[in-house]
Formats: sequence, structure tokens, C-alpha cells
Amino acid sequence: MWADEAATAAFAHGLAQQAELLNAVVALRGELGAGKTTLVRHVLRALGVTGRIKSPTYAVVEPYNLPQRAGQSAQHAWHFDFYRFSDPREWEDAGFRDLFAQPGLKLCEWPDQAAALLPVVDLDITLSVHNDEQRLVQLHAHTPLGARLLPPA
Repeated sequence: MWADEAATAAFAHGLAQQAELLNAVVALRGELGAGKTTLVRHVLRALGVTGRIKSPTYAVVEPYNLPQRAGQSAQHAWHFDFYRFSDPREWEDAGFRDLFAQPGLKLCEWPDQAAALLPVVDLDITLSVHNDEQRLVQLHAHTPLGARLLPPA
């Protein structure tokens, strides 16, 4: 249970500290207003993204170049919002197959809209609104990488 947005930010900061996150596919589930985009913003900020971080609701994807860490090559993150995604041909036309084949973090809102096309998701994060400010959070790892991203019990 996250009590408020500060708890969301703290989780995002902890997740961003894990170097393996930079090659993960993370699915974000929840109803409208559950906090999926807010969580993505906090993760990207914790990874060093500056400037405007906007929801890709109409563009479907927003790319981000992450600040280079010592001893690492350039890193990238993509924020996908598949809410309006409906045509599988769009996957190929938009070059999503190529994006998912590249190294980098993929944060996917509304993954069920593109489920047949998405690669295996490493970590599933489901958010539910509880008492206005609070969020009930469920984390599910689907790969060994996803299991390593889970916070300690």
C-alpha cells in the first residue's frame, strides 16, 4: 500500500537504482487515474530525465535518452501508452518491433491492448485507487530479471 505520492516516488527511486531496470519491460496496469503515468514520471526522474515528461496517450510512445552512467554506453527508455492501440498493423508501421528489440527500458501502460504483440513482460505493476490518495500496489515478476527488480520482502 502506498500512502501518498511520496511513497510512489520512493518506490520509483528504489526501482531506478537497480541497473537491470534499464533492460526491462515493465507493464503498468490500473484504471484511469490509478497513477500509472505518475509512477512512470517518478521512475524517469529518478533515472535522471529532465524536462517535460508527458503522457504518450495520443502518440503511443515517448522516447527518452537517459544520462550516461560511468562506464556504460548511452541508455534509452520508452514510455508506451497502448490505451488507444487497436490495429496490429500499427505495431509494424510504428516500428515497435524494432524498439522492443533494442536494449533499454520499456514502460508500458495498458499492455493488454497490445498483449499479443508485446514480448514477455519482466515486471507487472498493478495500481488500484484506495481512499483517494492511497494506492494498492501488486507486483508480479514473470522472468528472472523481473524477480530481481522486486523490492526485498
